[in-house]
Amino acid sequence: MISRTTTLVALLALFALPAAVKAQDAAGIGLAPGDQLKILVYKSEELSGSFTISANGTILHPLYRELRVAGLPMSAVEERIRTFLLKYQTNPQFVIEPLVRIIVGGEVRTPNVYGVQPETTIAQAIALAGGPTERAKVNRISVIRDRQEIRMDLTRPDSDAATLSIRSGDQILVGRRGPPITNYIGAFASGIAAIAAVISVILANQ
Repeated sequence: MISRTTTLVALLALFALPAAVKAQDAAGIGLAPGDQLKILVYKSEELSGSFTISANGTILHPLYRELRVAGLPMSAVEERIRTFLLKYQTNPQFVIEPLVRIIVGGEVRTPNVYGVQPETTIAQAIALAGGPTERAKVNRISVIRDRQEIRMDLTRPDSDAATLSIRSGDQILVGRRGPPITNYIGAFASGIAAIAAVISVILANQ
């Protein structure tokens, strides 16, 4: 049986996208180590694929590794890739898609590290993780960003979760009903497990 909370999260996620895209277009997209960049080059399988951004900001690929892309808006990343591909093709045709790394933990059904498109909203990220569990305290959502905490309340139709886009490295923690110390221990443990998974992925690709 689908709960009212899960339904609300799904609705927030469904109607949030246009506003989020507009805000993201204005701010620009910046990749960080651990994020991924999907590159599809027309008639060139060897230059196509999904590649991880390394610790020094370059693309983990034998050829692309000379390109430093972390922290740049996607327009600049696209131009760097175009210039690089001119070495191999006269008129390169390609598309790129960034996937930024986030953590969704606490009282969600599938806590994990996710690679998502930058226009994804907080509500959409929670929905991607299976939505809140029955023990979730959905009026207590914490987004850890740049060592600061942003509090959100999913029970409000005008919640910021419906319009705020994720950023690379965001930790989204859904609280648990019960004593505050239990709430934070559960969310913290979930976040630590997800961070360990991220570190393993980065080290495996070095």
